[in-house]
Amino acid sequence: MLIDVSELVLRDVHTGIQRVVRSILQELLSNPPAGYVVEPVYADAAGQLRYARTFINAMMGKNPKEREDSAVSVNPGDIFYCPDLHLTYPFATLTVLQKRGLRVIFTIYDIIALNHPDLLPKAYQLGFADWFRGVILTADAIVCDSRAVADEVHGWLQDHPGQRDRPLPIGYFHLGADIEASQPSQGPEGEGVDVLTACKARPTLLMVGTLEPRKGHAQALAAMELLWKGGVDLNLVIVGKEGWRSQRLARELRRHPECNQRLFWLEEASDTLLLQLYAHSSALLAASLAEGFGLPLIEAARQSLPIIARDILVFKEVAGKHAYYFQGESSEELAQAIQQWIFLFSEGTIPTSRSMPWYSWAESTRQLLDVLIANKFYTSWMPYEH
Repeated sequence: MLIDVSELVLRDVHTGIQRVVRSILQELLSNPPAGYVVEPVYADAAGQLRYARTFINAMMGKNPKEREDSAVSVNPGDIFYCPDLHLTYPFATLTVLQKRGLRVIFTIYDIIALNHPDLLPKAYQLGFADWFRGVILTADAIVCDSRAVADEVHGWLQDHPGQRDRPLPIGYFHLGADIEASQPSQGPEGEGVDVLTACKARPTLLMVGTLEPRKGHAQALAAMELLWKGGVDLNLVIVGKEGWRSQRLARELRRHPECNQRLFWLEEASDTLLLQLYAHSSALLAASLAEGFGLPLIEAARQSLPIIARDILVFKEVAGKHAYYFQGESSEELAQAIQQWIFLFSEGTIPTSRSMPWYSWAESTRQLLDVLIANKFYTSWMPYEH
């Protein structure tokens, strides 16, 4: 079983998809499926597929040059699985290896770039569209990170006939919630003392995710300003790096009168600090306009942190009845929703995440293997369906 880690080898940002890849990789290396040898691989600059032995040795604290990154060889029945998102993937290389009996499966985490192009940079849209077409043409099957994304991919194929001329099995699995199982990053001594002190001083809403338009940070900040103006004493803590089209908001956050008082933006928070914030906040605020899964929801639920989430399909799949949902994209609508949540909280009637189902990364990986090896696919797209 060849596990592609091309993007992880190139750059591990310790968030989002890289956290998922690292978690799945560690679980498969520790507990390989019966009858399989697990080998991490990557595509080099020339498009050659190589064993990622230097990277794995470094990751495991061994001599990085203990073994060479030799070219991959395959036999009939071998599985290539790519949990990573490497937009410049050499699909032609995989096509050659497929002729030798290699079975190729990719994960698709979302198709926001196709369905909501206004929410992502143009360069990313173009890169993703090329990658997606490569996956659709090449893969023997795909696995998504939610039923919602699986349905979206199936729907996209129906709406765009001619993209593929053979059936495409589509599966899905849910991601894991235990950050500590994914080589969590450690921060410096005393990291986050000020923000944790503030969390203890007053109720705190926590947002986790890169600063970018689709994550809803601007609406959240504007809603908080309305609440502060109205006398509501509440913290907003944002954990995430500055992303696309967020320079103006980033400048506003850094210069805000409430910065490091009741407003905290942590661009470089370690996983260890993030776990503490999940434990000491009052609620997770998930304001994204579009997502493929929503990893912070289950990470919050694991620590019984209440959830305030936008009313989008995938959040309802992940959280079900265990979250308080809001609608609308204005600051006034969100401020009203937060005030209503505060009232329900004071009454002891908020939805609780305590009994919300979530997977460990070990359980998540077993669910994934049910698709990869046992062929427990959710659906299959047929080229004559359109």
